[in-house]
Amino acid sequence: MKPLVPVTLVLVALLHALPLAGVLGAAKLQTLYGVDARDPALELLLRHRAVLFGLLAAGLAWAAWQPALRGAGLLAGIVSVASFLLLALPAGPLPPALATVFKLDIVALVLLLVAGAVHLLPTPST
Repeated sequence: MKPLVPVTLVLVALLHALPLAGVLGAAKLQTLYGVDARDPALELLLRHRAVLFGLLAAGLAWAAWQPALRGAGLLAGIVSVASFLLLALPAGPLPPALATVFKLDIVALVLLLVAGAVHLLPTPST
């Protein structure tokens, strides 16, 4: 059951790596999120967000291979997806691309919570 933890971390890392494409500019951000990011300030913020998601993805992937970091990785992943879900709930109807992000984050949250529970289980003695 313990392999569930690194597998979940890798899956969530891949999910968090997808926004990295937003670094390429407004057109890619439009594709990713379905929002008009032609305003220079908004484009800058969303491109910076893409970089931060890339860093989070790298941290999650690193945690998958370093058992000592798995707890921190799981916590970072949970905070990331749960915060988006909580912020999106009162926002009303989301554009289709963001609605897809919302649904994927629900799946990611469930996986992370299950992996977190497995991570906290005591290791059986042999």
